[in-house]
Amino acid sequence: MLSRIVFVSANAVKSSSPLGAGLVQLSHLHTSPNSQAPVPALPEKGGKTRHGIIPEEIFQLLYPKTGVTGPYVLGAGLLTYILSKEIYIINHETFAAACMGTVIIYGVRKFGPDVAAFADKLNEEKVQKAQEVKDLAMTSLAQAVLDEKKEQWRAEGRQMLFDAKRNNVAMLLETNRRERVHMVTNEVKKRLDYQIALQTLHRRMEQEHMVNWVEKNVVTSITPQQEKTSIAKCITDLKVLAKVQQAKATA
Repeated sequence: MLSRIVFVSANAVKSSSPLGAGLVQLSHLHTSPNSQAPVPALPEKGGKTRHGIIPEEIFQLLYPKTGVTGPYVLGAGLLTYILSKEIYIINHETFAAACMGTVIIYGVRKFGPDVAAFADKLNEEKVQKAQEVKDLAMTSLAQAVLDEKKEQWRAEGRQMLFDAKRNNVAMLLETNRRERVHMVTNEVKKRLDYQIALQTLHRRMEQEHMVNWVEKNVVTSITPQQEKTSIAKCITDLKVLAKVQQAKATA
């Protein structure tokens, strides 16, 4: 009877207590049509209980139908029915179980908070270590993201570098072309200057040859008598010029 009530109340409890959460998960695993559906997360802390083991949800489930005293009357009636029908017989094991239960309850009441605090401390340490590992992983991943962004930025700048290199190569090619054009111009100018110098040399040699030929012919055409007459004429002209200069000096 109680098991049926617990299973009926489990649909209303959802995740309010560990027992209810376990029942909900069990029913979900066996009744869900989709085996890949996510399982509801277990609560970190259990729900409220009465007398240490009876979930509060059972009382809330029976209140609308039986009132406030209904759960207690139901429990007492079930216990009376079980004992009167000798479904459960009280013997020495009952007293042993009662003693063991009393000791267990006393131990839970006495040492439960300390054990719970110790367990919570261990859990917090584990959570802190897991958080540190998570933070370290997040830091490393964030740094990896920054490095990736930097590499992407460098990859974008690589295009500018390639453009600059292409411009440099184009400038070098243009410089080389201009140097070759200048070299060709100089070579052509040198050849033209050579032709001009050659023509000038030919003209000068022709002029010198002509002058020498005329001079030679003139010299050969002068007779000794003409030479003497010319010398005498020159001497007479020099004497006349001397007298004119002396007259100018005395005047």
